[in-house]
Amino acid sequence: MNTEILPAHTPELFERAVLRAAELLRAGQVVALPTETVYGLAANALDEKAVAKIFEIKGRPHINPVIVHVASLEMAKRCVTAFPPLAESMARAFWPGPLTLVLPRSQAIPKIVTAGGGTVGIRWPSHPLIQAVIRKCGFPLAAPSANLSNQISPTNAQHVLKQLKGKIPAIVDGGQSGVGIESAVLDLTVSPPQILRPGMIHAESMVAAGLTAVTGSSSGVGTLKSPGQLEKHYAPKAKLLILNWRDDAELKLKLENSKSGISHCHVIAHTAIPSAEHFARVCVIPHDAEAFARAIYAELHHCDEAGAQTIVVEAPPAAPEWSGIADRLRRAAA
Repeated sequence: MNTEILPAHTPELFERAVLRAAELLRAGQVVALPTETVYGLAANALDEKAVAKIFEIKGRPHINPVIVHVASLEMAKRCVTAFPPLAESMARAFWPGPLTLVLPRSQAIPKIVTAGGGTVGIRWPSHPLIQAVIRKCGFPLAAPSANLSNQISPTNAQHVLKQLKGKIPAIVDGGQSGVGIESAVLDLTVSPPQILRPGMIHAESMVAAGLTAVTGSSSGVGTLKSPGQLEKHYAPKAKLLILNWRDDAELKLKLENSKSGISHCHVIAHTAIPSAEHFARVCVIPHDAEAFARAIYAELHHCDEAGAQTIVVEAPPAAPEWSGIADRLRRAAA
């Protein structure tokens, strides 16, 4: 299969990309689309056979549900059997944006989307391209990250192409993802509501927007209600370590104790910056959660492409705004 890249950096190219993507999706095909979080591998969420192609292309286990993306509140409500006042409050505060709400599944959503469960994750993304494609199609899109299962999520079209070239007909190039990690997932079918996957919208923000209480994230047991609950996920090819260190000597000692060589070690730091002479590469991401989230997956992709055997990431601070980043790194290192 030839995989075409559809640029969208001018109004004319944008419209052409939207029309081509919608044409493919209406025909039951799978298309990679940009969102503000990461690039998604999209199919008609109402078409069981189309959604099955997502699982086949990714090598994704069928126990792992996928999120349904919509372009309006009305479309979201057609995907569920109940949209309680708390969902209305969260939607008003954070949609369009990087928050997924888990609600009771309507019969319109095939069971393959939800891993056979009775709930479905719904999100209204803020990226204008996927919004335009959904509106043009007139149906919601099931769209997990556009990568092979358990590997690093893509934040630009080239990341998608490297993993899925020849497997899908088209990739819409909408530039670099602005958020950089997957959406937070909030389960509103339990009391108190539970964060199934932390993201850049954290618990304190949700409470400020109307939640009276919320419980923290946990690994999934039984039927999964949300993606991102498997222990190993978002992983580079190289061994990933999350460490703290005061200076180069302590970092080298910790690497020796972990039986990791230094010559092929890549370091991603934000505060304690080691000397580049001791390591294959040292990358510095600003000590700011939003900037770090935008950059981390791209840096992990770069490390793999450069042949890193070990990737050391400086541990993120224990602060609410870093919780989504800490979750992704922990699963990548599992």
